[in-house]
Amino acid sequence: MTEYKLVVVGAGGVGKSALTIQLIQNHFIDEYDPTIEDSYRKQAVVDGETCLLDILDTAGQEEYSAKSFEEIKQYREQIKRVKDADDIPMVLVGNKIDLPTRTIDLSYAKDFAASLSMPFVQTSAKTRQGVEEAFYTLVREIRKYKERTRKDRKGRKNKSSGSGASTGGNKSSSFRDNRSQSAKQRSEKRSCMLM
Repeated sequence: MTEYKLVVVGAGGVGKSALTIQLIQNHFIDEYDPTIEDSYRKQAVVDGETCLLDILDTAGQEEYSAKSFEEIKQYREQIKRVKDADDIPMVLVGNKIDLPTRTIDLSYAKDFAASLSMPFVQTSAKTRQGVEEAFYTLVREIRKYKERTRKDRKGRKNKSSGSGASTGGNKSSSFRDNRSQSAKQRSEKRSCMLM
């Protein structure tokens, strides 16, 4: 069984833990309780393949500006630096679509994700809408990445007698993001994340 290591990263209050716990336990947490760091494991079937999802739910990163999409760019660049690679599987997730007022423009979010060459998935940890799709889309992105790097290594090996180098592994990152005033208000207004 293939194991996929997924990392959920983003600003505090965007619903990283709520989304992860909804996937793992089919339960919605409606109280905002900042996470330090939690790890979860779940066996899932994605496109007919049984796999193990090893999910790291990270603490919210409050030190960035209030600009959601700027934060996502910063998270993305940090991940690329840490992984020392330009091509890292990621998914942009717009959470809290169940709220009556949207804090981000849907077409802008889609265009933003496309500009970063990543899928965009809308979710609601409260209603469970799109939760599996977000995580499973990331698994699919990791599979595509692994296939690309395998083909690249094979192509380089065929062109030279030396061995091909590969970057990566199967780690990915997830982000969510947005801001406001009190913890409850901030939590309700933050909705965008990156996986």
